[in-house]
Amino acid sequence: MSTIRIGGAAVNQTPIDWDNNVKNILEAIQQARNANVEILCLPELCITGYGCEDLFLTDWVAETAIEYCFKIAAECTDITVSVGLPMRIGGATYNCACMIENTVVKGFSAKQFLANEGVHYETRWFTPWPRNHTSTYTYKENKYPFGDILYNIGEARIGFEICEDAWREDRVAIRHYEKGATLVLNPSASHFAFGKSAIRYDLVIGGSEKFNCTYVYANLLGNEAGRMIYDGEVLIAHKGKLIQRNDRLSFKDVNLIYSDIDLASDVVEHVDLTHDDLEKEFEFWEATSLGLFDYMRKSRSKGFVLSLSGGADSAACAIMVAEMIRKGLKELGLKLFLQKSGMENMFDLNGLLNLEFEEQAKKITAVFLTTAYQATKNSGPETFESAQTLAASIGATFYHWSVDEEIEQYKATIEKVIERPLSWEKDDLSLQNIQARGRAPIIWLLTNIKQALLITTSNRSEGDVGYATMDGDTAGGIAPIAGVDKDFIRSWLRWAEQNRNHSGLRLVNGLAPTAELRPAGSNQTDERDLMPYDVLARIERKAIKERRSPKQVYSDLIKDELHTRNEYKYWVKKFFRMWSINQWKRERIAPSFHMDDFNIDPRSWYRFPILNSGFTKEIAELDKLD
Repeated sequence: MSTIRIGGAAVNQTPIDWDNNVKNILEAIQQARNANVEILCLPELCITGYGCEDLFLTDWVAETAIEYCFKIAAECTDITVSVGLPMRIGGATYNCACMIENTVVKGFSAKQFLANEGVHYETRWFTPWPRNHTSTYTYKENKYPFGDILYNIGEARIGFEICEDAWREDRVAIRHYEKGATLVLNPSASHFAFGKSAIRYDLVIGGSEKFNCTYVYANLLGNEAGRMIYDGEVLIAHKGKLIQRNDRLSFKDVNLIYSDIDLASDVVEHVDLTHDDLEKEFEFWEATSLGLFDYMRKSRSKGFVLSLSGGADSAACAIMVAEMIRKGLKELGLKLFLQKSGMENMFDLNGLLNLEFEEQAKKITAVFLTTAYQATKNSGPETFESAQTLAASIGATFYHWSVDEEIEQYKATIEKVIERPLSWEKDDLSLQNIQARGRAPIIWLLTNIKQALLITTSNRSEGDVGYATMDGDTAGGIAPIAGVDKDFIRSWLRWAEQNRNHSGLRLVNGLAPTAELRPAGSNQTDERDLMPYDVLARIERKAIKERRSPKQVYSDLIKDELHTRNEYKYWVKKFFRMWSINQWKRERIAPSFHMDDFNIDPRSWYRFPILNSGFTKEIAELDKLD
């Protein structure tokens, strides 16, 4: 057998952070060379970062990228490496992979299919390359093959599928197979979403079988530009068998795997693969933890501040920060984790080293996470105890104060101006909102003093129907759970209590979700204000993800007979009415992480007109149904 060692590496990049990006690329190459890897695949657009957006339309970004590409090539002694970069030719930008063999640039392969749905807008920036077409690219008077190319390197005949190239029915590897390719490299920037790895397995393992080849998939890693999280998955398959994979959602800057393969043989030596938990609840905490860590350190923030209400949403955010710290400590170790966070000068390292793991984590959490319970006269003792207990259980710093005095001052000013007292009978919504808004200035002040990130606890269900006070509970710089619905948040918290040993969630999980903005005697709950959260999640999916009309949503719901037809009709009408008037709020939600197979962030997935008819005709048609 004539074997070749083939590898792939995920790297954690940041848009146009040239020094960081090149450092990670060179580190991946050095690690691969130390491991005697002969061919290494690095992710899509790894020189610039994938999330450069309209910077891809500038000449200077592409010019800088090609300069760094040749500098990287000069470091590729005794190894073949592919690196991703944008290239501007004739006013058009192409998404390319450069093939480098032993410091020599062999050519540039250009992406043929562009992702242009969901969170992707590649056709705004890039031009697709035509199939089976090749050209030349001139750099410093030297000419290089460019386009749809196969490379003969040693015993391997190599072709590229760049991310979306593999997701189409007429995928690019079909033509590579017809031309005799034995190795397909897939440099990707494939965003994280629940359950997405299972689909990738079909593309990678199935592709290696269908095209009788070795297939290497290398994805970007981390929260690169703010909203998208990349899981850093790297897969190596050979003729229908998965022979190597890495640990996804790593806190490392570089995550390399490799395998020895006889390209001509069907025989594969057995390798014990690492366990990869694809459970939705597991993926949620892993992805959100990584997303928060990268957002914090890349924004150069000194931890997080959170208004901890005692309810489900703020509890989920607090747990995520605690899990971020514990995951980082386990994977990177104490010293590297603190260095990478940019907060090492805020700790006595020697003192921390003498503590047990859980005590270390709590000491760090006390600095990384500051929480505050901001009470009004409508707040109950149960939510205070819930918030205090949770903060203590994870080690977060916990403050509490009343905002009644500030709210009463606001009310008195307005009552004087309008010359009448405010009352719950006439001014219910206004009185609820001023309580939420009254909490914002002081929590922002604390955040600024800490030089931290203020977490807003908005979830996707609230975004659907505008069940949030703009400039109140929506105040913040990051909305880590805005990509998932409230029904999932509630079930995840129960899962976390049982499976992640978060006993501090016991009180949170025993409370009915409530805004606590009306007087205590009103027995306010979120579901009484809105509808059952499981129904809201189902309506949302049908209306937004499946793009169905009010009448179609109603017709789908009544099939299960879990509620009456009148209830379903009322809830569907309420959803569409509230959705239609609250787009302006969704436009202003803090940056959120894309988690599910859809989201409602108009800057990354679902665009909707701020001014619209309110579904008047569609709701009238629904009223006519039995």
